[in-house]
Amino acid sequence: MSRIIWKGAITFGLVNIPVVLRPASRSQTLDLDLLDVRDMAPVGYQRINKSTGKPVDKEHIVKGYQYAKDEYVVLNDEDFRQANVEATQTVDIVSFVDVESIPPYYFDTPYYLEPDKRGERGYALLHETMRRTGRAALALVVLRARQHLAAMLVHGDALVLNTMRFADEVLPISELRLPKSAKGKATGAHAREVEMATKLVEDMSEDWEPEQYRDTYRDDLMARIEARIESGKTHQLTQPAAEEEAPRQSAKVIDMVALLRKSLDHRGKGGKAEEEPARGKSRAKAEAEEAEEETESEGRARRKAPARHAAAKKQASTKRATAPAKRASTATKHAPAKRASHAPAARKSASTARRKQAA
Repeated sequence: MSRIIWKGAITFGLVNIPVVLRPASRSQTLDLDLLDVRDMAPVGYQRINKSTGKPVDKEHIVKGYQYAKDEYVVLNDEDFRQANVEATQTVDIVSFVDVESIPPYYFDTPYYLEPDKRGERGYALLHETMRRTGRAALALVVLRARQHLAAMLVHGDALVLNTMRFADEVLPISELRLPKSAKGKATGAHAREVEMATKLVEDMSEDWEPEQYRDTYRDDLMARIEARIESGKTHQLTQPAAEEEAPRQSAKVIDMVALLRKSLDHRGKGGKAEEEPARGKSRAKAEAEEAEEETESEGRARRKAPARHAAAKKQASTKRATAPAKRASTATKHAPAKRASHAPAARKSASTARRKQAA
């Protein structure tokens, strides 16, 4: 079980529910040490006095607030505790809101709320009331010397406290350049695209099973580390691989309907893909990339087709142009022969006429 990091009470109105706070998440990042590559000795983090340049022991370090240049007020843990004892020991519910009305980018870190001694009845009452009303409780709580806005949510039989960002910590969406949803716009979604995308979403829908998703990057990095240990090359630095410069791609007009259709065609029976994509790549992303490649191939084929048709058309016109010339040359070739064949007959007729006249 995770450790208790805070003890206090939930308060709303005159209700006071003793609770303890436990972490609801844990970091899976690799714990890496800094080393001196010459002798593999660990390199520590030193706290340096900026005036003398010398290291400072931890017991000599305090927190201070600078109220003027180089002038500080020293504060310790007791100052933070006494600043507002009530605030540091309560989850003070200030209002209840519809769960769906909270934008997801406001959420930060989740914690589990567990009833403390004599807090079971109040805990159960609050949990059941929030479950029936479908509301989330907005509260203020001080954790680690900082006040947080927090949302208390119902999940199963538990209450979850999720710290949130304050409004001034969230950048406004209005500063983004976003596509308009109006129909007919070049950047908007068309009805046919939405229809096919909806079919794809329904085909890929499944029950929420977070256990099937893993940090594949961490797994792959650990596999490299274990392979280095097995090979005995623990102190050998990996040389950078030669990277080929990717060719610059021109702007492409993506046929979304074709991509969606191919994505649907590539889905196997039962909503599963026919072939599993590479590990660490989502199924939808792999299908979209494959569909895009096929669409590009078809586009190249269509661009080549007009050229082939033009060449065929040119060849046909050349044949038609040479045909009359051939016929003309043939006629010219036989014409003299024909005239030559009739010439002796004409001369014979003329001589016969002259003899008749003389007689």
